[in-house]
Amino acid sequence: MKPSSSTSELFGPLFTDPDVEAEISDQAWVRAMLDFERALAIVQARAGLVTEDAARMVVTAIDVGHYDPAALGEGALTSGTPVVPLVRAIGAHVTAEGRSAVHNGATSQDVLDTAMSLVAHRALGPLLAGLRGVADECERLARQHRGTLITGRTLGQHALPTTFGLKCAGWLVAVDEVVDALERVRTDRLAVQFGGAVGTLAAVADPGLTDQLAAELGLAAPLVPWHTDRTRIAELAGALGAAAGVLAKVAQDVVLLAQTEVAEVAEGEGGTSSTMPHKHNPVRAVLVAAGAKRVPGLVSTVLAAMAQEHERAVGAWHSEWQSVTELLRLVGGAAHGLCELLSRLRVDAERMRRNLELTGGLLMAERVAGRLAARVGRAEAQELVAEVCRSAALSGRPLRAALLADLRIDLSEAEIDEALDPAGYTGSAGEFVDRALAAHRGRAGR
Repeated sequence: MKPSSSTSELFGPLFTDPDVEAEISDQAWVRAMLDFERALAIVQARAGLVTEDAARMVVTAIDVGHYDPAALGEGALTSGTPVVPLVRAIGAHVTAEGRSAVHNGATSQDVLDTAMSLVAHRALGPLLAGLRGVADECERLARQHRGTLITGRTLGQHALPTTFGLKCAGWLVAVDEVVDALERVRTDRLAVQFGGAVGTLAAVADPGLTDQLAAELGLAAPLVPWHTDRTRIAELAGALGAAAGVLAKVAQDVVLLAQTEVAEVAEGEGGTSSTMPHKHNPVRAVLVAAGAKRVPGLVSTVLAAMAQEHERAVGAWHSEWQSVTELLRLVGGAAHGLCELLSRLRVDAERMRRNLELTGGLLMAERVAGRLAARVGRAEAQELVAEVCRSAALSGRPLRAALLADLRIDLSEAEIDEALDPAGYTGSAGEFVDRALAAHRGRAGR
């Protein structure tokens, strides 16, 4: 699909999902604005506020008319929004009677707020499908690698053994949680807007029309107009920001695990360098992370726009249109890219196991101290094992040799070997994986 005029043809394909892009393009925005005007004419005809013939003319004009985003954008320069030229263009296709049913009782913000809700609602369809695809890949990896040992790293250092399955289960739970949050926003918070000039509906004086509009458009119905109450848009932006953060965390883990010195995972395709033939770069993970880095600034823009003047704000709601569009684009692209990445991820379980031995057994010191504590006390055991670890690190000896050589370590060789086996010290990792898998299956069954 060719990107819309608001998307770079050079860089756009790197950061978007074609299915999401189709729902946030300039054409999609115009379609959403026209959908509001169509629905408004229909519900007002039902309520007897305009004639059925007038409403029918408006619907026909919208369905068969040509509404060029570029022309509407040019026409918006004199009014500050594309709604005025759009209403004028609809009116040019109908008679005087038909014009009575065009935009009746509405204001420009009603059209654009509702259009933004529609654009977001429609784009969240493929975006959520992408996130669910990521979750399914995480589920597959967690199930496949439930017992695959890997070094747990804290503050960038080897810490304790864990499993790659648990790492993937952690990804899975986080993705499922942001899916839940975005589904709630999509279902309950993306609402129609219809309040007229100052939110009183003075021109039509029928608050029931809002509920009818919501039903016609498939959006939530607000209690009152929300022209300067931007909590709905803030929740959308916040949920998208959280989703970007979750996707970026997974991508960052892949980048770190794919480093040459680590080499525990690798992307399954691509990754070429312009000058170094030997390289296999984690390109998809890099692009997911790059797109996600742009998201917090956009969320900040939406939050900064929440403080709005009186009944209709000066520019704040105008700042949301492209910010929300770009949020949907970036998060949709990140989900699409990460799903592709995980579906082809190569996992080197043998390298994971070998990397557990890089410290010469030092990452098992906690377990050794635990075994020794039963005989000499916890504090003394920790101090003694720490001293032996320092000695082993300085001499370059494996921890096993250092423990066997120290007469103060009151453990048999068999007990030391058992304490140094990382497979026996993953705690509840398996059970946590099972809980994550069960919860994910439960969501799929809802």
